[in-house]
Amino acid sequence: MDQETGGEPYLPPERADVRQRLLAERGATRERMDALSRDFEAIVEANALVAVDDEHDPEGASTAFERAHVASLLTQAREHLAALDLAVERLEAGEYGRCERCGEPIPAARLEVRPAATTCVRCAGGVRPGR
Repeated sequence: MDQETGGEPYLPPERADVRQRLLAERGATRERMDALSRDFEAIVEANALVAVDDEHDPEGASTAFERAHVASLLTQAREHLAALDLAVERLEAGEYGRCERCGEPIPAARLEVRPAATTCVRCAGGVRPGR
């Protein structure tokens, strides 16, 4: 059955193509994590060379913000990497493209934009089926 009839979950004609796309995005995310880790380490090292008092030093607040910002981006990248790993597992298990909340197929267009998506647009927006 197709997506419109609510049959099988979205499975692209070439599962290998989706797997390759997921792995490519995983590689790009890994590279972003490596770059962010280097940035974070550079910020920490630069601050270790200077006696920074975040509370009284005019540069301290921006340094603390920069460190927190990079740490937050690194956390987001780690979470995205984990989501991509789960997407590969779902693909291998034949569960890729099925909403984990309502069980309906996730539209192909959503999976093109967000390949690690686990919910359909309706559930991602907080709207329950039938409402």
